[in-house]
Amino acid sequence: MSNADTGIARADLFPEIAPYATGMLALEAPHTMYWEESGRADGVPVVFVHGGPGAGATPTHRRFFDPSHYRIVVFDQRGSGRSTPLAELDGNSTAALVADMERLRVHRGIDKWVVFGGSWGSTLALAYAAAHPDRVLGLVLRGIFLCRRSEIDWFLYGMRTVYPEAWRKFVEGVPAAERGDLLGAYYRRLTDPDPAVHMPAARTWSIYEGACSTLLPSPETVATFGEDRKALGLARIEAHYFTHHVYAAEDDLIGKIDRIRHLPAVIVQGRYDMVCPIVTADELHRAWPEARYIVVPDAGHSAMEPGVRAQLVAATESFKTLR
Repeated sequence: MSNADTGIARADLFPEIAPYATGMLALEAPHTMYWEESGRADGVPVVFVHGGPGAGATPTHRRFFDPSHYRIVVFDQRGSGRSTPLAELDGNSTAALVADMERLRVHRGIDKWVVFGGSWGSTLALAYAAAHPDRVLGLVLRGIFLCRRSEIDWFLYGMRTVYPEAWRKFVEGVPAAERGDLLGAYYRRLTDPDPAVHMPAARTWSIYEGACSTLLPSPETVATFGEDRKALGLARIEAHYFTHHVYAAEDDLIGKIDRIRHLPAVIVQGRYDMVCPIVTADELHRAWPEARYIVVPDAGHSAMEPGVRAQLVAATESFKTLR
C-alpha cells in the first residue's frame, strides 16, 4: 500500500473544498451531532474521526482525501465543535460515540466506509471497527492512543520530562496540595458551572497539549488550542474520559484486534510524539503485524507535521483500490 504500489507521489494536502451537504443529527437528549459531506457524492465513503476527545473537526480535515475519488464524511463528536451542547458530559462515553458513528452511517445511506482517525480518533476508530467490522473498508490510524491509565499518567506527569516549561504552566493554577492528583484538580474546575473558574482551566489544559504536540515550536498550534470553544470542548471532555472512561486491561482495544485483523490498515506514528508516545503504536503493531506501520523519523504528534501529513495522504491514496 505504498506510493510505489499506486504510482502516486503526493506530498501535501488536497486543495480546500466546501461541503455539498451539512446537517445536525438528533441523538439522545440533549445531544445533536454536526455532520458534513464533501468531495464526490458517489465516491468511496471515508469518515474522519477527530481527536481529543472533544477537539472537534476543522475544514482542513477534508483535505487528507482526494475529492475526485472520496465521499468525505466529517462529523463533530457529541459535545465537540459544532455539535450541541458544547462540552456536554451527560451521556458522553465511548460506547455512545461508537453508536453515533453507526447512526450517522445509516442516516447517510452508507454501506461501508474507510475509517480515518488520529490520537483519540485512533481510539474511537478502533473501537468502532471492533464493534462493526463488517462496515469498515479499511483503517488509517495516526498517533496511537488507547485511553489506558499509563497513557493518561504520561500526559499528566510524564511529559514534563521533555516539556518542563509547558508542564510548569500547566500546574501553576493548581494549589501545591492538589498537584498529586492533577486530573481530579482539573476535573473539579472544568466542571464548575462558573466560566470564571472553568475557562481559565480549559485554556491552560488545552494550551499545554498544544505546546507539546509538535516537534518544533508552533505558535499557531498553541494559539488554536487556546481558542475558547476548542479549549472548553477539549479540556472538559478529555478530563471526563480520563476520569470515567479509561480502558481497563480486560477490555483493552488490543485484545480486540482479531475482530479487525483482516481489514487493510495503515498506522502512521511520529517518532517524537510526546502526547501519544510511540511505545503504544509499537505495541499495536506487534499485536497487528498485518497492518502497515510507518514511523515518521522527524515528527511529533500533530497530523500537520510535514512527514505525518505526507504519509497520511499517501495512505488515503493507496486505499483508492478499496470498494
